[in-house]
Amino acid sequence: MRRSAILGLTLLAGLCTASVARAEDPAPTCEVPAYLLASDSKLSRVTAAIKGGKPLDVLVVGSRSSTIPAQEASAYPAQLQAALKDKLPSTSVNLSVEILVSKTAEETGASLVKLVEAKGPTLVIWQTGTVDAMRSIDPDDFRGAVAEGVAALQHAGTDVVLMNPQYSPRTETMISATPYLDNMRVVAQQHNVPLFDRFAIMRHWSDTGDFDLFSTSYGIGLAKRVHDCLGRALSKFVIDAAHLDAAQQN
Repeated sequence: MRRSAILGLTLLAGLCTASVARAEDPAPTCEVPAYLLASDSKLSRVTAAIKGGKPLDVLVVGSRSSTIPAQEASAYPAQLQAALKDKLPSTSVNLSVEILVSKTAEETGASLVKLVEAKGPTLVIWQTGTVDAMRSIDPDDFRGAVAEGVAALQHAGTDVVLMNPQYSPRTETMISATPYLDNMRVVAQQHNVPLFDRFAIMRHWSDTGDFDLFSTSYGIGLAKRVHDCLGRALSKFVIDAAHLDAAQQN
């Protein structure tokens, strides 16, 4: 029963399927403090592709929170692609999404190299941690699985961005996310890969009132706005981590 309750409270899944949708609110500013988009790690292969006039091929590997049911064009991967195309008009930006439903980091890690071999991405954005937290996977085992997955991706010749779980004030007393957030930060530092801190960014938006993430009455409109903001923030994060100067952007 506890697991069913947790699953039922998953933030954006619940928002997307809500039967009562509120009228569209004005677009939020959804600004992100600079420190939440800063990274000391560099996406060298992304840099080389853009400077060399080659396509930028991005693969997003995630769970259901990477999507909005029947609204794929509004989900954050599509918004990321649109924002990258806008900021990099001279670069062909191709993006694909691989949704691995209810898979832990260990289970996903077993598929990563095959996905890279099949799709040949310049950059893999790996969204993980939610399922492990919901299943109470041992945090040390989780850290080991993420580290192995990142190492395998790097060995396969792709840049990596880690993305941690989404923030939900309605589930934070039921799911202990902190050990998984901390371990993802450790892996990112050890393997010198950027970590897109989705959890902290969404918590900032909740705290500043950009989004009422506690409410269940907003319907799919809230999910679209959150995903739009995430996609744009992620595009800035990728471009900044690639250390591109203004001449290489729009």
